[in-house]
Amino acid sequence: MSDHSKISPAHLHRAAFVYIRQSSANQVEHNRESTARQYALADRAVELGWRRDQVTVLDQDLGLSGASAVPRSGFAQLTAEVALGHVGIVLGLEVSRLARNNVDWYRLLDLCGMTDTLIGDADGVYHPGLFNDRLVLGLKGTMSEAELHILRARLDGGIRHKAARGERRRGLPIGFVWGEEDGEVRFHPDAAVVAAICSVFERFAELGSARRVWLWFHTEGLNLPLRFNQSDDIRWTPPTYTAIHHILTNPVYAGAYCYGKTRRERYVDDQGQIKKRIRHLPQAEWAVLIPEHHEGYIDWATYEANQARLDGNTRPQPHQGGGALREGTALLQGLATCGHCGRRLRTHYRGRNITPGYHCAGKDIVSGRGVYCLNVGGVQIDEAVTQAFLEALEPAGVKAALIAAEQLEADHDAALAQWRLAVERARYEAERAERRYRAVEPENRLVARGLETEWEERLRELDHAQAELDRRQRQRPVALTASERNALLALGQNLKQVWSAPTTTRRDQKELLRALLEEVIIAVFRDEYRAHLTLRWRGGRLTELDVHLPRSRPATVRTDEDTLALLRRLAAHYPDDVIAGILNRQGRTTARGLRFTANLVGNTRRHWQIPRFEPKPGGPDGELLSIKQAAKLLNLAPSTLHRWINEGFVAGEQVSPGAPWQIRLTDDLRHQFVEEAPEGYVAMQEATRLLGVSRQTVLQRVKRGELDAVHVSQGRRKGLRIKVIDEQPDLFSYTS
Repeated sequence: MSDHSKISPAHLHRAAFVYIRQSSANQVEHNRESTARQYALADRAVELGWRRDQVTVLDQDLGLSGASAVPRSGFAQLTAEVALGHVGIVLGLEVSRLARNNVDWYRLLDLCGMTDTLIGDADGVYHPGLFNDRLVLGLKGTMSEAELHILRARLDGGIRHKAARGERRRGLPIGFVWGEEDGEVRFHPDAAVVAAICSVFERFAELGSARRVWLWFHTEGLNLPLRFNQSDDIRWTPPTYTAIHHILTNPVYAGAYCYGKTRRERYVDDQGQIKKRIRHLPQAEWAVLIPEHHEGYIDWATYEANQARLDGNTRPQPHQGGGALREGTALLQGLATCGHCGRRLRTHYRGRNITPGYHCAGKDIVSGRGVYCLNVGGVQIDEAVTQAFLEALEPAGVKAALIAAEQLEADHDAALAQWRLAVERARYEAERAERRYRAVEPENRLVARGLETEWEERLRELDHAQAELDRRQRQRPVALTASERNALLALGQNLKQVWSAPTTTRRDQKELLRALLEEVIIAVFRDEYRAHLTLRWRGGRLTELDVHLPRSRPATVRTDEDTLALLRRLAAHYPDDVIAGILNRQGRTTARGLRFTANLVGNTRRHWQIPRFEPKPGGPDGELLSIKQAAKLLNLAPSTLHRWINEGFVAGEQVSPGAPWQIRLTDDLRHQFVEEAPEGYVAMQEATRLLGVSRQTVLQRVKRGELDAVHVSQGRRKGLRIKVIDEQPDLFSYTS
C-alpha cells in the first residue's frame, strides 16, 4: 500500500509535526548532515500534501538523549498535541529519533491510534490503528531500544576490559600525570607539588588526624596545589579539610589503579519522577582494584592503616572502640570497656578539679530506679594504667627521646622545604611575567600596562615569600649539641618526668596510650573495694591489674573554726553579701576551697544556726560616705582606709561588685579612732612582748575580734593601740 493511500482529507486538515533530536551536543556540533536530513522532513510533509504553513518543526530536544529520564519539552509538546487531536502526521527520520525507550514510544503509539494520527519515517507512512502497521512500529521501537543496549554493552565491555589491565586513562588526582606507555602513571614533574603531597602523608603519620593535618598547614602558612581538570593549570590555595581528607582516602596515592568506585542508580523522588544518582560503593564492590600498579606516595599497607585510623577517629558505634581524641582529663577515653556487659565506657567529670570518671551506658533497675551497670572514678584507674604503660615503655625511652628531638628538626625542615619551593615558584612566575612584559611592543600601551601590573604583583608575591622564608629560617631550632644529647638521654631514662611535664598535654598522653594499647577492660567489685583491669596491648599481649578503690567516702570537710568565729561576729552587723566581701578580702575560702558568695555565706550560716543580720526598723545607723570623705573625718589617709578595708579591720559596702567602696560612719566606728590612747591600750611592740607572739599574730587576733584595738590619730606616735588584759589569760591560751 502506498503512502498516499493512508492519508485522508481529515489528516490533511490537521497539522504535520516534524520531530528533530540528536543525543548529545557533540553530535549537534559535528554531525551536521544528520541534522540537515531531519530538517528536510518538512519538505517531505509538503510532498505528502500538507501546506507549508501547516508544518511545525520541533527542535527543542537537540542535545538530549531519548533514553534518559530527563524530561524532553519537545516530545512532551508533541504528545500533548497528538492527544488533543491537532496532529495529522508525525514525521521523524527514524524511530530512534522519537524515542529510545519503549515507555515513551508505546505511549505515543497508543495516542496516535486513538486520535487517528499517522507516523512517518524514511521508510514510509504508518497508521498505528492498523494491526500490521502497529506490529512493524513495535518491532522498530524494540530494535531501537535493543540497539542502544547493544551499543552501550559493547562500549562498556571495551572500557572494562581496558580498565581491568589498568590502561584506561581517567582523571588522575593532583600529584600524578600519565606517562607515554599504556597505563603508565608518573609523579608530577613539579617538585613543589610532590613535596606538598608528601607533607600531607608525613604529618598524618605523626598527628593521626585529618583535622590536625589541616591545622598544621594553616599554622605553617602553607598552600596546597589545586586543579579542577587535567587541562587546567595548577593553582596554589590554602588547603581545606575536604582536600586533605580526599588526599588521605584516595587509593591512587598508594599506587593502586581503581575503576568502578561508583554506580549510577535510578530512583523515584517525592514527586514521582524517575531520577538518577551516583552511589559510592565499598571497596569490596569496586569493579577493578590493582594494588602496586604504579609508584605511590605511600604503600598499600600504609594506606589501609590510614583508613583504619580515619575510621577510628569518627564517633564509634555501640560496642565499638575508637573515637577522636578529646581534650578531657580521662586518659582511657575511647579505650575503656565494661568488664560486665562489654559496652564501651563513657567518660564524665566532677568538681572544679575536673576529676574524671567512667560509667557504662547500660542500666539496671534497682528499687524502681535505673542504675548504671558500672560507675567508677578514674583517678586510681588512670594512675595504674599509666604506671603499667611507663614500665612497658621504659626499655625504649632513651631511643624515643632522641627520635623526638630529631623529629622536631625534621618537622621544621619539612616546612622550610615547602617555603623554599614556594620562593622558587614565585621567582619563576616573576621572571616569566618580566619576559612577557619585555616581549610586547612598546606602542601597544594597553597590553603593556596590563603586563606591567602583573609583573609588579608577581614581584610583591616573591618579596612576601622570601621574607617569610627568612623569618622561619631564623626560628629554626639549632642542631643538638653533645650536652643537649646527653641531657635527652638522661631524660629518656626517666619517662615519668616526661609524662608529668607541663608541656605534655592530656591529648599527647592519650595518643601515646593508643599507640600501644588497644583496649582496657574494667570490672568493678564494690563489695571488695577493688577494680580488675585487663590491658590488651597491640600484638595480643594481656596484662591484668587489681586496683584498690577507696573504702569510704572522704572525711567530712568543714569550715575552719576561725572563719566560723569571724562569721558569727560579722553576722550580727552585716548582711551576707558584705560578709562575703570581707571574707574574700582576708583570703578565706569555703571548706571546698571556693570563694565566698552571698549564697555560700547564707548556707554556712544556716548550717551552723548562726542568726542572720536584722537591720533596724529605722534603717542602718550612720552616714554612708565615700572613702575620701570618711578618711578626712577620721583623720586618715585614703590609702590607709583602703588597706584596712582589704584587711578586714573596717567594713566597706559596694552598690555592686566593682563599684567604689563606701564607709558607713557609725558611733562604734568613730570610737575606734581617738586622739589619745585609753588606759590599758599599749603600742604594738609592747603588745607583742606581753603576749609573747609575733606582730602578725597580734594583727590576726585583732581582725578576728579577739583583741580590742583603737587608732590614735594625734600625737607623736600615731597608729594602733591594743588592749592586753592580764586578768583573763585563757583568752590567749591557744596559738594562732
